[in-house]
Amino acid sequence: MLKVTIKEEDKVAIGCERYRHPHPHVQRKMEVLWLKSQGLKHKDICRVADVCPRTLRTYLLEYEKGGLDAIRQLNFYKPRSDLDELRGSLEEHFRKHPPANATQAMAEIERLTGLRRSPERVRQFMKRMGMKCRKAGAIPAKADPEKQEEFKKNS
Repeated sequence: MLKVTIKEEDKVAIGCERYRHPHPHVQRKMEVLWLKSQGLKHKDICRVADVCPRTLRTYLLEYEKGGLDAIRQLNFYKPRSDLDELRGSLEEHFRKHPPANATQAMAEIERLTGLRRSPERVRQFMKRMGMKCRKAGAIPAKADPEKQEEFKKNS
């Protein structure tokens, strides 16, 4: 069992922030610390706070190493694309030379940067840049150019 003692000055802050902190994840951590400060056993804390024993140990070790500041930090995993680092130059290139489709954009990105990405990933990257895929309308095969010019003039 992990022996962690909660400091007296931290108990007041924990008591307030377990309900008032703006993020629910931090509220849960504070709840676990508050229950620990009340002298509950680890299995009871896990049952009451609805956390597994490993999560409980993680929260307690986090408090022991960094105090309440470490508990308040939110460190969610946010994957970053290699393309995001090159976004400025790619966006400038695509504004000047818009690709017809995602496959063409994929080939251009590979030519410019050497990074190969699937068409779906390129499509998502283009959306993050604010570009949209647009379909061009087809011209009917039996269109009469003379009648079209006459229609433009008369309408």
